Amino acid sequence: MKRVQLAILVLALCVACKDNPVSEKIKETQENVSNTREAFKEINEMQKDIEKLKDVTPLTNEEFKDWLPEEINGMKRTSYKAGQGSYMNLAMVEATYATEDKSKKFKIQVIDGAGEMGSAATATMRILFSQDFEEETEYKTKRTTTRKGVKAVEEYHKNNNRSTIQFMEDDRFYFQVTGSNMDMDETWDAIDELDAEKLG
Repeated sequence: MKRVQLAILVLALCVACKDNPVSEKIKETQENVSNTREAFKEINEMQKDIEKLKDVTPLTNEEFKDWLPEEINGMKRTSYKAGQGSYMNLAMVEATYATEDKSKKFKIQVIDGAGEMGSAATATMRILFSQDFEEETEYKTKRTTTRKGVKAVEEYHKNNNRSTIQFMEDDRFYFQVTGSNMDMDETWDAIDELDAEKLG
């Protein structure tokens, strides 16, 4: 009987051990359950927003162009495209900014979630932002974060100092920005210069 009790105690200590695979699996399962709950909650909210956004008129190419700044944090706009998603009835814009010596580049892509197609296209992206995760390898890091009340996904490539950030503005506009030779803080500073809240 004492041997059985001792075996149970050892097993309990092993499970409690931080590096034990069983305890790691339990933690992983708890995180997955939490993420699943958040995803279901987001889906319910999303369905309501989709119904509203379906009847909203998407931004025009001119409205997108008027919103784009000529310069961001010392980087001048070198190119832009608007309406490249028109064949799918998507309102979108893309623009690139760079320093004079081209050592730093900042690229933005925005999709308007208004209208039938826009609301459907951005719906799946919103589920991504309802998750909580973090991963790291020797080459890159990727995680969810919240900045100024906005949930985002950050990805940083260590070998070439490249940052990518995805987020939703006002549950309508999907943003993907990339900073080449820019760390995460520099890329967020450039996003702040965009005045994303002025869209729509």
